[in-house]
Amino acid sequence: MRKIFAPFAAFAFALAFAAPAMASDAQPLVSPAWLKAHVRDAGLVVLDIRSAIDGSTPESFAQGHIPGAVHSDYDKAGWRVERSGVPFMVPTKPELEKLIGDLGIDETSHVVVVPAGVNVLDFGSAARTYWTLKYSGVANVSILDGGLAAWKAAGYALETGAHAPSPTIFTATIDNGIRARVPDVEKIKQSGGATLVDARPASFFLGKEKAPAAQAYGHIPGAINVDSAEFYDPATNRLKPRAELAAIAHELPAGATVSYCNTGHWASTDWFALHEVLGQSQARLYAGSMVEWTHDASRPIESSRTKWDDLKKKLGLGS
Repeated sequence: MRKIFAPFAAFAFALAFAAPAMASDAQPLVSPAWLKAHVRDAGLVVLDIRSAIDGSTPESFAQGHIPGAVHSDYDKAGWRVERSGVPFMVPTKPELEKLIGDLGIDETSHVVVVPAGVNVLDFGSAARTYWTLKYSGVANVSILDGGLAAWKAAGYALETGAHAPSPTIFTATIDNGIRARVPDVEKIKQSGGATLVDARPASFFLGKEKAPAAQAYGHIPGAINVDSAEFYDPATNRLKPRAELAAIAHELPAGATVSYCNTGHWASTDWFALHEVLGQSQARLYAGSMVEWTHDASRPIESSRTKWDDLKKKLGLGS
């Protein structure tokens, strides 16, 4: 139920394949075999983002990582910040420039984001990091398909110990074409122009449970529910094949979409599948999501929550 729903030409060709890490058409997903072949390429930055979200500890990176990788804890390093009392917000341009530049990433880098590769929530960490880099103006970004787990399953070696990045100067060029803000969402709610895609599990969409940081149960009026888990195959810990992603997306109304969830984490997976894999250029992410939307009690919410749900919560039998 979806509503819960020539010589010069030869030279140029050779040059393009001689330096794939610097190409402007970096693939959204790269395989462990691809990364193994290119891990030492000039300009390529392997960004390990493991955090407590995927069960990693502060020691996990030093205990084993892809050779040459740098680490940035997705949960703690500043990929999402608190602003005006609202947590998990997009950093400001100066904050992004420092965060990204301190990792040795600049405008010419090809960044391969490496999650743990353990579940859909973990993939959301990679997708949100990927989106943030793209939003900041890093043109060449990929996610390691299957994450570190796939690298290890392929039998490739790990490096141990610390590996400090070499900071560089990064100048952000903000891409507002992939971001929706509160006024955009309010306009969509009032007059259309795009489909709001709620990426949370149905229980959140219906208002049966909510994230601790959200101030109300339910969803933004008019939204369609497409749980981010629908795009993900837990058996392989990868996104589903492109044809299956397209079939899911085909059930959405044609045209522009704005994905949201509780904090912009789950919704990043929906955005990644729609915008990056399926090439839907009008797909945007509302990164503030329900945490920001419900921070103002005057903003409308639709919910199927009942008094019985509230009573069960008081009795400790529900959320």
